[in-house]
Amino acid sequence: MNIFSTIITWYMDHMTYFTIAILMAIESTFIPLPSELVLPPAAWKAFQGDLNIGLIILSSSIGCVIGALINYTLSFYLGRKIIYALAESKVAKLFFVTKAKVEHAEEYFRTNGNTSTFIGRLVPGIRHLISIPAGLAKMNLKKFILFTLIGSALWNTILTFIGYFIAYSFPEIKNIEDINEKVMEYSHEISYITIGIGLIFVIYLLFKKKKNKKY
Repeated sequence: MNIFSTIITWYMDHMTYFTIAILMAIESTFIPLPSELVLPPAAWKAFQGDLNIGLIILSSSIGCVIGALINYTLSFYLGRKIIYALAESKVAKLFFVTKAKVEHAEEYFRTNGNTSTFIGRLVPGIRHLISIPAGLAKMNLKKFILFTLIGSALWNTILTFIGYFIAYSFPEIKNIEDINEKVMEYSHEISYITIGIGLIFVIYLLFKKKKNKKY
């Protein structure tokens, strides 16, 4: 049993809003703990009447911001040279973090600007690393927190409601593990939905900015 399996097994037995926030904070650092294994089980608990959907989304989003701030702060103060050196270390490889992945996240940030902090929260493989280039670029902290919170809340909302919908659609499901299996089956479709919504939001922001310039 690997460390993620151990964490998830513990989480299933100790699921509260606090543990949801903790795991989503971990998920938003450089440790690639899949949020698909955290939120749908919580949604299943909500369907059973044990948790509240709104509080699941709130606690998970707060956790995401905390985790992202850890990456941001480390990158902000350590600088590019040290971050890339750490990305090539043996410890980083244990968490599946490589120099190439950090470079990819940094290029994504340069290409999309500040809004990449929002969009990046919706892209698998990018979402837990996008806060690193934001810190390296010394992005405005208030904007970083705002975009991270919006992107995280959107992702968490979609994932939570998908978990709830699966629980509703498949009443034969009697345990949390089956919920996870269903979510992983449709993981690609979930990613397309969230990216699509993210792009719509960015187009709206650009349209609003252009409209304000006219006045």
